[in-house]
Amino acid sequence: MTDNIIFDMDGTLWDSSANVAESWNAAVSGLSDRRFTAADIQSVMGMPMDAIAMRFFPDMPEETRQKIMERCCNGENDYLREHGGELYPDTVPVLAELSKTCRLFIVSNCQAGYIEAFLDYYGLWEHITDRLCWGDNELPKEENIRLIMRRNGIENAVYVGDTQTDCDSAYGAGARFAFAAYGFGSADRYDIRLERLAELPEKLKKL
Repeated sequence: MTDNIIFDMDGTLWDSSANVAESWNAAVSGLSDRRFTAADIQSVMGMPMDAIAMRFFPDMPEETRQKIMERCCNGENDYLREHGGELYPDTVPVLAELSKTCRLFIVSNCQAGYIEAFLDYYGLWEHITDRLCWGDNELPKEENIRLIMRRNGIENAVYVGDTQTDCDSAYGAGARFAFAAYGFGSADRYDIRLERLAELPEKLKKL
């Protein structure tokens, strides 16, 4: 069993899509006629923020698109820090259990401040050793998994995520992959398949 577990966020630890949509609708009011639903947000979960901006505002000039996304992201962080999202029921007990014997990390393709809003709202800072996201350095997930492993002296890690990007990024960075089948996406290979996050501690013992 590895003692270093790296988590994705959306579709793995929680579903923030409904509250993200609400915060984005407030942020773009007066700037765009675009209105977002939870399904819209779920469709781009796991993509870096510049790719999301291109998906939702393809006809806008780059500078305008960036300004709108910056406003959306800032509003989103503030909203989630106050209201949270839909936390999966197994998240807190699993993090608490694993953190007794493992170092836990978060690597996400989100904007800067998103992971912190999550940790603030649910009071989970004590369980997380380190974190890194696209918004910190605009690097792809594979590279950020590699970076967090390097700066924490990790040689053997499992990345837990719910999409093909998570799968490819984990293996590309030299980690093993636990597929959160209950999340938003799919994966064509994995070392562990999870129907619930609560299965993770026991299945890690078999690696």
